[in-house]
Amino acid sequence: MNILLAMIPAFFWGTTYAMTQFTLPDWPPLLLGALRALPAGLILLAIKPSRPLKADWPILIKLGAINIAVFFSLIFIMALTLPSAISGIGMISVPVFAMLFHWVSSKKRPNLQQAFSGAMLMALAWMLFDPNSISLNPIGLVAMLAAISCIIIGSTVTKSLGSRIHWWTILTWQLVIGGAFLLVSAGIQALFSPEQYLNVVNQFSLTNGLGISWIILLNTVLGYSMYVWLLQRMSVVDFTFGGIANPVAGIVCGLVLMGESYTPQQYLLMSGMILASTAPTLIQLLRQRIPST
Repeated sequence: MNILLAMIPAFFWGTTYAMTQFTLPDWPPLLLGALRALPAGLILLAIKPSRPLKADWPILIKLGAINIAVFFSLIFIMALTLPSAISGIGMISVPVFAMLFHWVSSKKRPNLQQAFSGAMLMALAWMLFDPNSISLNPIGLVAMLAAISCIIIGSTVTKSLGSRIHWWTILTWQLVIGGAFLLVSAGIQALFSPEQYLNVVNQFSLTNGLGISWIILLNTVLGYSMYVWLLQRMSVVDFTFGGIANPVAGIVCGLVLMGESYTPQQYLLMSGMILASTAPTLIQLLRQRIPST
């Protein structure tokens, strides 16, 4: 049951790319990031107020900058420059980069299953992202790699905290701090390039409002609240398997909202990448469920 619940936030996160392209196509990424982070953080703060200790502010500021300010900006750059399905599929390569990062930084060698799945994932990604078969914006691809780096670094910093700071405090204040950084950055950008921001105000529509509401309430408030709530009640392995809903949502929403279509071979490569990314987790889950004899 918990794995099914874990698919809910993963699904909503996977809709980010298509929903942004469909409802907010010309909005600046900095503004989108600020609108996603700051209102959500303030809502969570109102639901359960918390106040960090003085010694905790430096690490929360660092997390807010990496996990929210930089990461959200990169996510919306991807959303505005890459097809939804490609963004969703590309982000499932996080475990491979995380495996390489910890191998280099902590000398933690991957096991045989992880190494094989990682190699398969990279081989399939190489074929899917082949410039001869699909044309992709290089800015979006660079943003994807940078966003993956943010996830790995931010997760490493968060994990190093252990239980020193309550998870609700981390969740709430990184959204507030990151959102504040993005709001200031968007304000500075608006001073130098006011046209985009004036167009947002002058051409604001019901569709824009629905898109912003979806991103704030479902993608962020509901998604992140369920994320931290579920992590208290299930293993990271179980929760990771629920992440399969993320690329599926990207593919389905891209098809329904944006009319994205691919060749049967490309869909096969996407399916292979999803299977390769979840194979180690699935094997571990099966081992836990099947009693040893």
